[in-house]
Amino acid sequence: MRRQGGLSDLALDTLWRPFTQHALRQQPMVITEGKGCLLYDSEGKEYLDGMSGLWCVAVGYGQEKLVEAAANQMRKLAYSPLTRPSHVAIECAEALVSVLPNGLRHVHLLNSGSEAVETAIKLARQYGRQAYPKQNRYKIIARYRGYHGWTMGALGATGQTARKAIYEPLVAGFLHVRPPDTFRLFAGLSPQEAARQMAQEIEETIEFEGPETIAAFIGEPIIGGGGVIVPPEEYWPRVRQLCDKYGLLLIHDEVITGFGRTGKWFGGETFGVVPDIMTMAKAIVSGYVPMAATATNDKVFESFLGDVSENRHFQQISTFAGHPVACAVAIANLSLFRELNLVENAARMGERLGNGLRALQSRHSTVGDVRGKGLLWGLELVLPGTRDPLPTAKTKQVAAEAQQRGLLVGTNTATVPRLENVITIAPPLIVSEAQIDRLVNTLDEALGAVAV
Repeated sequence: MRRQGGLSDLALDTLWRPFTQHALRQQPMVITEGKGCLLYDSEGKEYLDGMSGLWCVAVGYGQEKLVEAAANQMRKLAYSPLTRPSHVAIECAEALVSVLPNGLRHVHLLNSGSEAVETAIKLARQYGRQAYPKQNRYKIIARYRGYHGWTMGALGATGQTARKAIYEPLVAGFLHVRPPDTFRLFAGLSPQEAARQMAQEIEETIEFEGPETIAAFIGEPIIGGGGVIVPPEEYWPRVRQLCDKYGLLLIHDEVITGFGRTGKWFGGETFGVVPDIMTMAKAIVSGYVPMAATATNDKVFESFLGDVSENRHFQQISTFAGHPVACAVAIANLSLFRELNLVENAARMGERLGNGLRALQSRHSTVGDVRGKGLLWGLELVLPGTRDPLPTAKTKQVAAEAQQRGLLVGTNTATVPRLENVITIAPPLIVSEAQIDRLVNTLDEALGAVAV
């Protein structure tokens, strides 16, 4: 039975949608077309995409260069596994290394951010056993509110109870410390003092657990889906120092922050830190096809070298990892980044966006904090006159009001109960000044429309 103006009951259940209670029979927004930073739904309504899909469509929609790369590669060679890699897979790895921070020279090609994190965890654990054969380094330190993926290992590293509690027990060996949230934590401290206290907490965790049991520290340079939490400038250099002091690997989850999002090629560069392992996805192909990667430095790579009888090689294979079509799109995508100066545009437009969002804070008492880098921003909403989080329903209402006015933004839904009060903003890196102004003005209207 087809409902008037919507999908049939059968269609509502055929596609099992994420974060959806199907018993409510809610009609989804169906997107039919995209061009640049704009999307169009099945009713013909236009939207400015303020979230790059899911943080990923960096070059915008409808880029023919990427379409042609996929079609040409599919005609030439549609598939080959990495056990006998296509030429384009080798070219893709080389193209990635050309933009990665100095020292990250070895690349695993994969399919999704969750797989990239899963791979990083496995690499860290095997490295720990091979580099320290008389120890048992398997534990991974992560942060509360961080997100690392939906597979069981990545979910274990994730610090968002709403996404993981129902699946517990998860993979053993994950420890969590407080996030670098200076708006809610570390009250009364300067950013420098807060960074020192955070580092002290991490060091205490290492010492209490025993450094001989810990393989790595994992974190997003800027926590994304957990509420766009930007650390103090001293935070990551201090974490890097601790990892070096105790022999831990530093893993940066750059799935959201990578490829220009923060106004630098990678988020770690924003804080002057290079990790031992880096995970990438999303903007690696601007969302046009599934693809991800995990990169390592020489120290990690060389620990896997040895005689075949030693069994030190990395025993992982994926059917679609390094898919020739995805590799061709990634190469074209990186070329387009340079051609359009997207990293520079992200920095320039990010400054305009940040100024606009801070102006909203001065006009709306519900905006408690504005934070971000480049084109990655969050508005933390509060009850007026307090730092108490705005209820989740009210935060979602702000996003709904923006959508009604033709702007798509996100919320940190299904993360940590009571703290699902952040509007997330991450437009495509091709965004223009006029579109930044449209985004800010529409958010201004949406915030004003929600009574608190």
